[in-house]
Amino acid sequence: MIERVCRILEYDKMKDQLIQFASSSLGKQRVKDLQPSFNFEYIKEAQQRTYEGAKVIRLKGQAPLGGIRDIRASIKRSEIGGLLNEKELLDISSTIYGSRRFKSFVESLIEDEIELTILPDLVSGIVPLTDLEREINQAIDENGGVLDSASAALRSIRQQIRSHESGIRSKLESITRSSNGRKMLSDAIITIRNERYVIPVKSEYRSHFGGMVHDQSASGATLFVEPEAVVQLNNQLREAKVKEKQEIQRILQELSARISEHVEELADIVAIMSEVDFIFAKAFYSDSIKGIQPKLNEGGFIKMTKARHPLIPNDEIVPIDVELGGDFSSLVITGPNTGGKTVTLKTVGLLTLMAQSGLQIPCEEGSSAAVFQKIFADIGDEQSIEQSLSTFSSHMTNIVQIMNEVDFQSLVLFDELGAGTDPTEGAALAISILDHVYNVGAKVIATTHYSELKGYAYNREGVMNASVEFDVETLRPTYRLLIGIPGRSNAFAISRRLGLTDKIIEEAKSHITADSNKMEQMISSLEDSRKKAERDVSEAEELRLDAERLHSELAAEMEKLEEEKQKVLQSAEDKAANSVRKAKEEAEQIIAELREIQKNNPNIKDHELINAKKRLEKAEPNLAGTRKKPAPRREKPKVDKLIPGDEVKVVSLDQKGYIAEKVNDKEYYVQLGMMKMKVKKDDLLYINRPKAVETKPLAAVRGKEAHVKTELDLRGERYENAMMDVEKYLDDAVLAGYHQVSIIHGKGTGALRKGVQELLKNHRNVQETRMGTQGEGGSGVTVVSLK
Repeated sequence: MIERVCRILEYDKMKDQLIQFASSSLGKQRVKDLQPSFNFEYIKEAQQRTYEGAKVIRLKGQAPLGGIRDIRASIKRSEIGGLLNEKELLDISSTIYGSRRFKSFVESLIEDEIELTILPDLVSGIVPLTDLEREINQAIDENGGVLDSASAALRSIRQQIRSHESGIRSKLESITRSSNGRKMLSDAIITIRNERYVIPVKSEYRSHFGGMVHDQSASGATLFVEPEAVVQLNNQLREAKVKEKQEIQRILQELSARISEHVEELADIVAIMSEVDFIFAKAFYSDSIKGIQPKLNEGGFIKMTKARHPLIPNDEIVPIDVELGGDFSSLVITGPNTGGKTVTLKTVGLLTLMAQSGLQIPCEEGSSAAVFQKIFADIGDEQSIEQSLSTFSSHMTNIVQIMNEVDFQSLVLFDELGAGTDPTEGAALAISILDHVYNVGAKVIATTHYSELKGYAYNREGVMNASVEFDVETLRPTYRLLIGIPGRSNAFAISRRLGLTDKIIEEAKSHITADSNKMEQMISSLEDSRKKAERDVSEAEELRLDAERLHSELAAEMEKLEEEKQKVLQSAEDKAANSVRKAKEEAEQIIAELREIQKNNPNIKDHELINAKKRLEKAEPNLAGTRKKPAPRREKPKVDKLIPGDEVKVVSLDQKGYIAEKVNDKEYYVQLGMMKMKVKKDDLLYINRPKAVETKPLAAVRGKEAHVKTELDLRGERYENAMMDVEKYLDDAVLAGYHQVSIIHGKGTGALRKGVQELLKNHRNVQETRMGTQGEGGSGVTVVSLK
């Protein structure tokens, strides 16, 4: 069943994307073998491995994975005494080097105090076979040739070969350069036939040179003759080359034997680097789809915020918010065709399979994924011509199998439940099937056209309506998923927009039952209420941002005034102190003069001089109270409970950020610009908590708090859309009171980066810009200081 579900949800197409990020055949094979797991602890471990790989990529931008080869067959053959060729030996040397380099890379990360657990444990099993690598590289060059330095005997033999070849060429060149030779030869060249040096002789002069004929031209006019003068030298050359082959074989055999001594270490290297390549393939894929590590649970709770289907291009996808397993365990989605209902099913299903495969999912931070023991899907028209089954029969055959296997740990996805038969019977059958799945305790998402199922969701506890929004004005779906609101029938509105007369439409309405009319009116009222609530929330949010901006500006102005006040007081105190210093110097001078006078007038006593000095000191102005000490800045009070979105200060770093995620009661993940780091609660100082705007509660509408991030990610955006996003984001950042933000445009071809920097250069709110540092993303990021 899981194989069929994977096919329906296009799991293999997702793997085709993933495999592109594997660096070696080992990693590619791991991707091909990838399947969803149903073991909760195994999935948690796999997710943590992907997270560590993604963390390294986020901080370092890359991981050295080159040079890894699948050398398992070569290792096995050396173990049983087989002879490895030059290429196999080079592959082994390359793999040793690649593993050694990656181990050094991980050790450097630890030295940089980057918190890792899985990768250090993995590379601890790599034995750096440096001596074996050096022996192979000293014997074989990068092109697979055995070097002269491989052995003294080989060097000597090759010197003999070069000497023999030189002697042969010398003798043959003397023949080709002679006047007789030019007359008797077809061409004044030296060539090789049967691994022996020969010259092209005209057939009529064959007997003139003696020796042996090794070949002739197609016409027979030219014979390739080995002259008698070089026969002995050719024999000696042949013998030397035989010795060379024998020595090369001996060297390869010796290296193969050396490899057989390290079979276990090499096998460990292959296994470890296969896992490493697989980890980073998942991490790079996550980066490409902007994936996050979901919060896993075994309770069947799904909360996917801004979920995106990874197979749909970024410029076409509309993110959706889906929740299941909390207040309700069944979700019934109604709405018109081509509205995005099936895409919603496939998005939830595929992202669940990805999460259970240890892959990060393309959602916003804080999203949750459940680990199910069984996943079922009945999507699309799988009519079987061979079995002569109708569409309805084909679907029912699949649904029967699902009903027989479904349990409380299952996720079930139904597309157009009950379709293909009489609407009344189909709707009744769909309700019965949904009741059965609900009573079993499974989590289910179903799409349908039947209006009866809209009322079903209102009359069942634990069942929720949803719809895909449709814009009647443009006659196109918006693809937004609206949880809590059933899909309304737009047939009349669409018909009127297309030109059908009001008389026909009114007559059609008269044929609809009163209950159906009430249902449509209720749905329309819900939609109007939802849109009004969204407008109210938006307006309230703008007012909040304006208030925060004004508060920030006033606080900055007060701080500036306080600084100016302290400067004025400091200046006055400095002037007064300078006056006192001059007065003291003058007093000392007076006393010195008095002492000089005393020498000439003994009637003046010492105590009179001392009293005079004390009077001068009392004349010094008292400045102790002229300047008030600046009042100590009051720190923001700490709070017992921090929640995501709270603005905080990391005391040890003197940096402001906001709570991204709670780890436990003593630790939190804090977003500091582009960097997210784990911080202890004792090191956090609470600053501010964005207030949610209260609106009248609606049974079917759920609001959410908004928060302006300190960074804008443009990667994957089209140029025109990116420029608009930057304009809007800068306005939002100024309203939020930010002094510095980061624009992530990536490196790529540089077009997006150039466009962003041109826009920033002339923007009214930009004070200055600079490229990011190594820790901020380098040339892929522009850091902006705001006015």
